[in-house]
Amino acid sequence: MTAKKQHPTHCSFCGRTDAETTMLIEGMEGFICDQCAERAYEFVQEALYKKPINAKALTLETIPKPTAIKAFLDNYVIGQDDAKRYLAVSVYNHYKRLLQKKTSEDVEIEKSNIIMVGSTGTGKTLLARTIAKLLDVPFTIVDATVLTEAGYVGEDIESILTRLLQVADYNVPSAEQGIVFIDEIDKIARKSDNPSITRDVSGEGVQQGLLKLLEGSEVLVPPQGGRKHPDQKMIAVNTKNILFICGGAFDGIEKKIAQRLNTHVVGYNAARSATTIDRNNLLQYIAPQDLKSFGLIPEIIGRLPILTYLNPLDRKALRDILTEPKNSIIKQYVKLFEMDNVKLTFDADVYEYIVDKAIEYKLGARGLRSIVETIMMDAMFEIPSEKKKNFVVTLEYAKQQLEKANISRLQSA
Repeated sequence: MTAKKQHPTHCSFCGRTDAETTMLIEGMEGFICDQCAERAYEFVQEALYKKPINAKALTLETIPKPTAIKAFLDNYVIGQDDAKRYLAVSVYNHYKRLLQKKTSEDVEIEKSNIIMVGSTGTGKTLLARTIAKLLDVPFTIVDATVLTEAGYVGEDIESILTRLLQVADYNVPSAEQGIVFIDEIDKIARKSDNPSITRDVSGEGVQQGLLKLLEGSEVLVPPQGGRKHPDQKMIAVNTKNILFICGGAFDGIEKKIAQRLNTHVVGYNAARSATTIDRNNLLQYIAPQDLKSFGLIPEIIGRLPILTYLNPLDRKALRDILTEPKNSIIKQYVKLFEMDNVKLTFDADVYEYIVDKAIEYKLGARGLRSIVETIMMDAMFEIPSEKKKNFVVTLEYAKQQLEKANISRLQSA
């Protein structure tokens, strides 16, 4: 192919002459001008974006039932039965909404976005990542901490849908039936009730921007991200059928719950009414007004009608997390050593020691990984170069490694 020719030619599509175009591209038996080439590219892109979704799995017979979804989660996540049930029902109803669109029924099922509250290390993100393995609709996890109002340093709210489009291979109908998990939703809480001369661009401003996404509206999405490619073509995405699942630690919300339950008043009647309250797990009493007190605006709370919580991990749960799930921490290290033809084993009392330390440092399930990593670091460094076939982690070795790393300093951090 060549650019402009010296002799008079014209575009085989629009008929423009050589003088009326910027460039004519020569083919086998004709020419195409730059404008027609650009228009053809847009037609091809639109055809690819609008290709029909493959909905072969979306039938009432084949979609996973709530009990099946929970059973799948049980293989990877220990405990948290209440959160699993809420999540399973919410996802199942989302599938049914997608099926209901194909009928002409008068009753329209509205989506029920869900918000999960739980302290750090209890499994919110793990639940989301695990359920993503099961789903036949596009699923993405985004972090709310990087979101800011448009025009400020950070990511625009529309970047949430950009990631969903990428997961769906830019198939818009498929993305419009997807599920989005917004992690760290508590980090966009209103910073203060006091008026200020500075804008709350990463707090209440982001909440206001999320309203149109959660409720359902037509949003123009930059397919490659908004700020690095300002000249790109926008893609219209309707969020009406996108299910949003939000999760956050809401650190300190227990105080708001306690104030609402009036657990700190003095008096015999108050003490008698508070005897049934489990102060070690106040999250089980969480209500929408507590989220409002924490800093979420009422409009966004109303668009997250399903509120559930994750229980704090007790000793038994931590012990099970260490060894029971399919991708448990211990099984991961055993696999790592197995790849070097080394059989790794742990004495039973080492597990109890690791759990004790995790409870002591109050880091939840993440603490288990940190402790095991500290214990195994020297072994992972030395053994691949040695010709050992077996390695046993004893209680003495575990204590020695933790003392060597001076991990106890984390307790006061």
